[in-house]
Amino acid sequence: MRLGVCGAVLLLAAAYYVYLPLPSGVSEPWKLMLLDALFRSFVQASDVVHKLGFCHSIHMLNKVVSWVEVTDARSCPAVHVTDSTLGGVPTRIFQPNEGKKLKRGLIYFHGGGWALASGKMRSYDRLCRKMAEDLDAVIMSVDYRLAPEAVFPDQYHDALAASQAFLSAEVLQRYSIDPERVCVSGDSAGGNLAAAVAQQLASDNSTSVKFTAQALIYPVLQALDFHTASYQQNQAVPILHRPYMARFWLQYLGANISLVPVLLENNHSSLDEPNISSKTRSKLNWTAMLPAERRKHFRLVVKEKGSPGVVSRVPGLLDVRAAPLLAEQEVLGKTPKAYVMTCEFDVLRDDGLMYARRLRDAGVDVTSDHHEDGFHGCMVFANLPMMSSVGQRSMNSYIRWLDQNL
Repeated sequence: MRLGVCGAVLLLAAAYYVYLPLPSGVSEPWKLMLLDALFRSFVQASDVVHKLGFCHSIHMLNKVVSWVEVTDARSCPAVHVTDSTLGGVPTRIFQPNEGKKLKRGLIYFHGGGWALASGKMRSYDRLCRKMAEDLDAVIMSVDYRLAPEAVFPDQYHDALAASQAFLSAEVLQRYSIDPERVCVSGDSAGGNLAAAVAQQLASDNSTSVKFTAQALIYPVLQALDFHTASYQQNQAVPILHRPYMARFWLQYLGANISLVPVLLENNHSSLDEPNISSKTRSKLNWTAMLPAERRKHFRLVVKEKGSPGVVSRVPGLLDVRAAPLLAEQEVLGKTPKAYVMTCEFDVLRDDGLMYARRLRDAGVDVTSDHHEDGFHGCMVFANLPMMSSVGQRSMNSYIRWLDQNL
């Protein structure tokens, strides 16, 4: 009897911890709840370890990720897989064993808030294998440096160095890559790096080979407005809660995470901040750039008075290499045709939608792929048994676009 009561209590406690009210449109909500509960457990345990002084919370999280997810480079009949370097940056390379002699090429940057994960995780390994096989393409998945040891612009410099090497005649020739069919891609923080690299190399007249496509998966593109419609709508939707994103940004920019409340209140971008011009503000005015069905009933949150001086202390907030959404129109107009995936239940939804709009206004051919039942991270987790169908659908949509446009 006692065992039964204890079991029931534990079951109720587990259910209470796992259960989280979610919007009705989310794909297979219980699977997302389970993923969120797992992630929250890891984050909370890592924070405890950090406070006890054993190691940094990010190091602890990455140790858990490595233990659960990181896999060796293993070839299979369809794809040859090796670990190498690209521009001095660790990279996993996926080469199809059959197909045409001259291949398509894609360089990929993983997500994880510039602090977590690896291109060697099973999730990314499987994604890149599938792309290599389905697209008959050489895929190079880059392991750029991570916070807290590396802060902006370290991650960007790694992404740029790897991309420059990827587009070099030596690498294109060695891996039989068609220089007219090359793409830069990434998800979340990796989408940020892909967008920033695409802008830089499109404007670099010293490079003879240019990317012919950019594919951005729910990218993070700005840190001035944490009250866009999607941040307001999805602030408590897993797996990327609004405070997590503010924390990731501050860690990436080398700032003190005590500023999280300042960012969450938009006090860092208040009207009394002299370093933010009206022109800059117009580049992320979601009330003008988003359609009514995305704006819904939400209103712009701009503080008259806030915490002026934050931008001076954290200059990366205005650096287009960190915040590609803030780039000038003429820079955007030079970038290659684009695919931008967004998910309805994702705080970063509006970053992607605004970027697609700005690219289109600059004359770029843009495919905006929006998933009404999607959530942040859904595509990468498509291969895990407990993940939802939107993950597989989004992955298929992404690969189909690459097949048709690369």
